[in-house]
Amino acid sequence: MVKTFSLKKEKDNLMKGIFFLCASFSIISLVLIIVYLFINGIPFMNKIGFFNFIFGIDWSPISDSPSYGIFQMIVTTIYVTGLSVLFGGVIGVLTAICLYRFMPKKLTNVVMQLINLLAGIPSVIYGLFGLEIIVPFVRDYISPNGVGYGILSSSIVLSVMILPTIVSISYTSLLSVNEMYFEGALALGSSREEAVFKIMVPAAKSGILSGIVLGTGRALGETMAVIMVIGGSPQMPSSLFQSVRTLTSNIAMGATELSGDPLSALVASGVVLFVFAFLLNVSFSFLNKKGGKKNAKKK
Repeated sequence: MVKTFSLKKEKDNLMKGIFFLCASFSIISLVLIIVYLFINGIPFMNKIGFFNFIFGIDWSPISDSPSYGIFQMIVTTIYVTGLSVLFGGVIGVLTAICLYRFMPKKLTNVVMQLINLLAGIPSVIYGLFGLEIIVPFVRDYISPNGVGYGILSSSIVLSVMILPTIVSISYTSLLSVNEMYFEGALALGSSREEAVFKIMVPAAKSGILSGIVLGTGRALGETMAVIMVIGGSPQMPSSLFQSVRTLTSNIAMGATELSGDPLSALVASGVVLFVFAFLLNVSFSFLNKKGGKKNAKKK
């Protein structure tokens, strides 16, 4: 009996050690990435001037008089991410609501499997699809200047890429809401639609926002698909139908070819991307806590 208890305790300690190592590996990896970015990026920003780097609009790192302004790429990144989240967020949340209450159960599982399958498709395939289908369609039927590359095409491709994240998390959040809320709303005279949109969706708001934030992070960091459909010119965006460049595509296009100060400029761009992702998560946490306090006061 004592031997069995001792063996079980040893197994428990072993599993605790494995879990601790896994958690430590994740934390150490994050710390190493942050240290690498800041050690190599911040000195370069100080060297050329933080204002010149962030708000400069001329990116020509290999010219005789090099310039390292990334403001146009920051603006492009914000446009592409915002538009893709707008498309993907609206479609994804409405799809999750449809799967949750307005679709036959037999079809729900099939559709969810198909949507989840989108998450397993490599980003280069999305880029190829955008290059061969989306870009020509935008060029021939939407663009007023005959240019298919640009912010709109990239946003459409990214909106499809973030759909699995938003749909699956939003759907799971809706399922986690107590069914009594829905039944109580119907008992008080609400229609099916009113019960879903005015009771169930607000109750699942936190989870739905989590899905949108994760989708935003995916859109913010996507590289390969964006490179293939956005064009690649480091210009200030003035139209949705224009060859431009995001921060991620700029890093990927120059990381294997540049060295010295140009490479340090790309690392500094990574610092800017990291700050964007950090602010995104902090903002979500703040909104989530604020919403929780309001709900607690109402109760």
